[in-house]
Amino acid sequence: MHELGAKALKLGIPLSVQLDLTYRCNERCVHCYLDHDDHGEMTTAEIKNLLDQLAEAGVFFLILSGGEIFLRQDLFEIVEYARKLTFSVKLKTNAVMIRKSRAARIAALGVESVQISVYSHRAEVHDAITKLPGSFRRTLEGARLLKAHGVRVSFANVLMKHNVDDQREVQALAADLAIGYHVDPTITPMMDGDRSILDLNIAPEELEQVFRDSTLVGNVEEFCAPPAGPLAQADALDTLPCSAGHTACYISPYGEVFPCVQFPLLSGNVRQTRFLDIWQHSAPLKEVRAITMADLQGCSSCTHGSSCSRCPGLAHLEGNMRGPSTQDCEKSFARTGVPSVHLLQEQSAGAGKRAAAGVDPRSAVPGKHPVVWMAQS
Repeated sequence: MHELGAKALKLGIPLSVQLDLTYRCNERCVHCYLDHDDHGEMTTAEIKNLLDQLAEAGVFFLILSGGEIFLRQDLFEIVEYARKLTFSVKLKTNAVMIRKSRAARIAALGVESVQISVYSHRAEVHDAITKLPGSFRRTLEGARLLKAHGVRVSFANVLMKHNVDDQREVQALAADLAIGYHVDPTITPMMDGDRSILDLNIAPEELEQVFRDSTLVGNVEEFCAPPAGPLAQADALDTLPCSAGHTACYISPYGEVFPCVQFPLLSGNVRQTRFLDIWQHSAPLKEVRAITMADLQGCSSCTHGSSCSRCPGLAHLEGNMRGPSTQDCEKSFARTGVPSVHLLQEQSAGAGKRAAAGVDPRSAVPGKHPVVWMAQS
């Protein structure tokens, strides 16, 4: 995998693509960043044509996601076509609509793995997040059916105010079922830029507990991790901030191409331009590729530079793809207990605003709350 990533980076190949087949969903998760209306998603023929183009471009890892992918009546036709093109296919689903026959077909098609969203070990908490009564029971049934048919399954657990105390139990549930487990403490802003759902982010002290527990954090950023290359990771991070736009990208149900699902910088549309032309010649993608760690404002000399999981997409949504991502600065602080220069600046600015508003400055004493929790503002 290290050699494959290095070769793809050298040759400019989009090794991995996430394709959302639909934004429609049978759940209405409180933290979801998508608009669930259908504004004209690609047809079966358009998706098959796109898969041909992705294969031509050298894509190997294909992640099919949504919305809820099983709301596409042509899902298995698409998966079967992708497997004939020898993509390594991973599915993301809530598993509510998986029954025995569908689990058997997924196994027969040789799907590499299925990632399922599970938010709590308590049905009432999970269902309150998804806003779909009975979803917890049906999700677990789908997971068990997939496991029974030999499909590799993992649980993805997004942490928020609703379920912050349940992560260990969800991890234990996954272990009992011999299922993989990944936790993600990042709430992503809406794709239209609305940041109000960031109010769901967990508190700083809770984030610290998560990042100090290696059994929970594990492989949080696997899709967004910097591509492995011929350099040591510390050196690679000095030159390449993220795989988005370098060896990976995201395509929406409407054919829009972005560097990543968390990086809504429109770079082209496959309904108008062939994918390979977008990948090779898109001006926004070229701009993303031109950025190195040395260019990042306030990041190149940061004490967390070699370990930060900075997401350029989150930084872009905060206003500057070349600037720091406050959410990632907060995660680095949670890991190390050392605030970045950016967080100290945000703290100072926040203290000034509170003073101007007549708020007691002692409410932000560094020894108690050394960072401003920007997600709450």
